[in-house]
Formats: sequence, structure tokens, C-alpha cells
Amino acid sequence: MHRIDNDLLSVQEARILVENAREAQRILATFPQEKLDQIVGRMAAAAFKHAKELAIMSQEETGFGKWQDKLIKNVFASDFLYRRIKDLKVVGIIAEDKEKKTMDIGVPVGVIVALPPATNPVSTTIYKTLIAIKSGNAIVIAPHPKAKKSIAKVLDILIEAAEESGLPSGAIGYLHTQAVDGTVALMNHKDTSLVLITGVPKLVKAAYSSGKPVIYGGPGNGPAFIERSADIKKAVADIIASRTFDNGIVSASEQSIVAEECIADEVRQELKRCGAYFMSALESEKLSQYFFRRDGSINPELVGKSAIEIAQRTGLRVPENTTVLISEQKYVTATNPYAREKLCPVLAFFVEKDWLNACEKCIELLVNEGMGHTLVIHSRNEQVIREFALKKPVSRVLINTPSSLGGIGATTNLFPALTLGCGAAGGGYTSDNVTPMNLINIRKVGYGVRQLEDIKGSSVKAGQCATAVGSRCSAREYSIGSIEELNQLLTELLKQLK
Repeated sequence: MHRIDNDLLSVQEARILVENAREAQRILATFPQEKLDQIVGRMAAAAFKHAKELAIMSQEETGFGKWQDKLIKNVFASDFLYRRIKDLKVVGIIAEDKEKKTMDIGVPVGVIVALPPATNPVSTTIYKTLIAIKSGNAIVIAPHPKAKKSIAKVLDILIEAAEESGLPSGAIGYLHTQAVDGTVALMNHKDTSLVLITGVPKLVKAAYSSGKPVIYGGPGNGPAFIERSADIKKAVADIIASRTFDNGIVSASEQSIVAEECIADEVRQELKRCGAYFMSALESEKLSQYFFRRDGSINPELVGKSAIEIAQRTGLRVPENTTVLISEQKYVTATNPYAREKLCPVLAFFVEKDWLNACEKCIELLVNEGMGHTLVIHSRNEQVIREFALKKPVSRVLINTPSSLGGIGATTNLFPALTLGCGAAGGGYTSDNVTPMNLINIRKVGYGVRQLEDIKGSSVKAGQCATAVGSRCSAREYSIGSIEELNQLLTELLKQLK
């Protein structure tokens, strides 16, 4: 009975939160960009001040990843992202062409319901809240049950800073009573305008069933292709750094390595030098049984754990300096866990004859899981790079960079974001690194520059020309006896068209 009461309380709270957000957003919609920017700046500064405290808190609460890397992500969301968006014009007149007499006006979508993941709870919450307020929207967050304390803490910090700067009460809210029914009620509420969901796969179906626009940052399964012209030492260092960053829980992180046959031994040796442990077939089979539960969901016992912890939990004996666990694989199948996303520092290793075969292997992996997400290629051959960029079913192709950091825009000039759209291939409607610009509608304004009579006159003239051309062609279609006559006919037709 207590659980049922909790469900009802959560649903009631959800309704109140969205209604309050709707009223607050009506006020927020009147704010000029400068006022919104002032509020966002105060929030970003407050989050930055507490970045370390929140990183430690989220790691302790969830047991996922490393607080030192979570600190980097918290700083990325509160400082790096803020510096990128602070001068961005998002609401009001955002573009004007005086010559063509057109304007673009940014209009907030309204109330956004957001679902952050347990893997990156604080950084994603900061990010979603900043881009929502920057674009004049209210936001209501459904905290992940495994990270509810951390998410509540950062939201309390953000709300206090924002409301001290003039944010209407209710413009940022979150569910205090945790229940799936309450989260679903948030998404289904008539005043919810958009759902922004990152890394909560169990609620994706409910989000799409709400009938609201959904921006979804889906699972990654990105391969890292090492082509024969690559700087192998740098490529391996990038992959190891990326795969061990926060113990492999960033969705853009590499899940497998695909190497050309002619450099495979060199790649293996470099990986081993960097602490990679190549498992035997028997060890690979043993570990594979731990990745997923019977219902196909990821086993949380391995999520965000280090390679050493994973080995200890699964009975593998590995050197103390092991950074990643690697399983050599040949085939991609739906039942092969090494061909899927693994939120921990484990990699599959494939060897292909040449870059064309490697290209096909990468596509197989992405079709298996991670369509529309991310791929990384290490190469100095621009032709191969362009072929990969043209043909892969992903939204991000990263070149010679750690994928987990390149995908979110930390080591590349992609827009800083912690929700990475997967486009139509991944079941979403945007392939962008999601920015404040994805959270507005653009109202088009066009001044009259022609009269109806001008259009009618142009239509009549065009019709007369077409008739004249058709008649002349018909009359002389078979009477052209030389090149000179053909040239004469074309000259006459051009005169009539003028």
C-alpha cells in the first residue's frame, strides 16, 4: 500500500511541478537575452564552485566511475560550456537580413522535462539546466533513482543562484517523490512541450509514447579504426585515455578497436605497453557472462568499474597495472556482448585485411548497436578519412582524438554537450550535439518585396516565352539542315526569352 501511495504522490507532484513551470515560463518568455544570460552566469558560477564536492558525492552515491573524472565533467558543464554559450543569441531577434528583408526570432518551446542518467548525473543536470534557461524555457527534472541525492543537491544549488538573480519560482523544478509513474506523468502532461532524455533506456519508450517531441541521447557502440598511416603510439594512447576516462561510462567512448592486418601486431604491442590485458578465449567467454542480465539490460555491477575491479569481481587474474581488458573477436552478432556497448573499460579487438574491410566491420558494429552515435578513426590518409565520414551511419566522426572527450566537444570544436543526438538512424529527430538552439522554435519574418501584379506579370511573360519557344521549335524541328541554321535558331530563341 505504501508503494501505491508513493506512486500517487509522485503523479500529483508531477502535475504541480509542470503547472508551476508553465506559469513561470510565461514570465521567463518576456525576459530579454541579457537577463537570461545574467541568470545563467550566476548558475554556472555556483555549480563551478561546488564541482569537486558534487563529483565526490555522485561517485559515492552511484558507485560509478572516478570522482576525479567526474570533476572534469562538472567543470566542463559549468565553465567550458558556459563560456561557449554566454554570447550566443538564442531568443528574440537572432538573425536579420536587411537586404532580403527577413528576420529569425528565437521562441522558447515552453516547459522541458529532462531525464539525466546515473552515469553522469551532476554534469548532465548542470548542462541541461543551463541550456534550458539560456533559451528561455522552464525545466522539470526527474532524477535517476540511483543518483537522486546528487541530482537534488546540484539542482538546489542552481535554483538558489538562479532565483537570487530573478528567475521566477518554479522555472526549475524536480521530482522529490521518486516513482516511474511520476516521471511518466511529467512527460505526458499537456503543458510539457519537449522531453530531453539522456541514458535512461528503460523510459525511452514511455517518452516517445507521450506524443511530445523527444531529444534522445542513445547508446553508443563506437568503433575506433586504426588505419595503416596512423601514428600508432598516439592512437593507442588516445584510446586508452578515452576508455579509462570515468571508467568507460561516457556513451561516446570507444567500444572496440578495428585494426588493419598489416599493423595489427604493432597495435597489440603498443596496447600491451599501455597496460592492456588481452584475454584468452576462455577468459573472454567467462567475462562475457557478466555484462548483461537475462532481460538484456546492462549489469550495474560492472558499470563504471576499473579493469582491476572487473577482473576481481569475475575471477580473472590480471597484472596490477592493467588499464583495459581486451577480447579478440572475429564476428559481430546480436548475441555477442563484445559487439555491444559496455559501460566499463573493456574493448573488443578486430583485425581486417584492409581499410575497405575495416569500413564494413565498423558498419556491422554500428548496425548491431549505436546507430547514429559516434565513430573515431586514427589516420593520416585524408582520402580514407573522407570515405569513412561519407559512409558511416553515425552523427559524429572523430579524427585522431579520444572519442569520449572528442564527442562531447572537449578535445574537438564540436559544440560542448552532454546529450549527443543520434538522428533518425538512432530514433531521434536531431543528430546535433544538443545546444540551446535545439530548444527553441524559430519564427520566420518576411517583409513584402513584390506585389501580386508583379507575380502575375512574370507568370504571363514566362508562359508567352514558353509558348513561343515551343512553337518555334515545333515549326523548325525538322528544318534544321546545318549547324549554321541551328545556331541561328538558338539566337532567335534567346532574344525572345530576354
